[in-house]
Amino acid sequence: MQLKTIIVEDEQTSREILRSYLTKYCPTVEVVGEAENIDDALVLIRNNKLDMVFLDVEMPYGSGFDLLEKLGNTNFEVVFVTAYNQYAIDALNKHASYYLLKPISIDELIKAVDYVTEIKMKENQLLSSVLVPKANPVNQKITIPTQDGFEVLEIKNIIYCKADDNYTELYLENNQKKLVSKTLKYFDDILKEKGFARIHKSFLVNVAYIASYKKGKGGTVYLSNGKELSVSASKKAAFLSYFKP
Repeated sequence: MQLKTIIVEDEQTSREILRSYLTKYCPTVEVVGEAENIDDALVLIRNNKLDMVFLDVEMPYGSGFDLLEKLGNTNFEVVFVTAYNQYAIDALNKHASYYLLKPISIDELIKAVDYVTEIKMKENQLLSSVLVPKANPVNQKITIPTQDGFEVLEIKNIIYCKADDNYTELYLENNQKKLVSKTLKYFDDILKEKGFARIHKSFLVNVAYIASYKKGKGGTVYLSNGKELSVSASKKAAFLSYFKP
């Protein structure tokens, strides 16, 4: 799998050596940026979705530990790179994935990348195992993927779903809205047995929230939250079947 990383190191020569080693010996790693201090590193981390960070310990105006303190919880793995082995215990306490001593051993660098790759693969497998089974809703709940994991929603609180290319907008009670990186068909397959009607290529509606229907070629549904949604002619018959006695 591909890993996105940045190098946080105040010495230009050290950055160049590490980048060169990664390019030559770790082709699965993409270096998306470099920083020579923690302020620049903060900007890079907040503007990129990273899998790992190569982090020097001693830098001007703040250490690698200071950077982690500023970030709080992170979803990337940290590989500390330093010339001083006395920081090893502190690095472990900061949940570092690996600890590399300068001058960097190529073999140790490869081991560090392999170790992070294994962690990320297991993490992805775990998330997949959680999300896929929950595609068949249990206890009237559904899991939706988020950038950092997943969120659990009560199905009864979903008013309607709207297609947005390869994404879906979920409109919930209390004027909440969620943008999910799944197609509308994904939700149609999951929710069609849970009282949701596909009324249009762009809309999937919780029938419990339909207040009224106005006839037309396809017609229009009026939801209890005041929203009006068009019914396509091709979906009309299937939609009206929900209301047959």
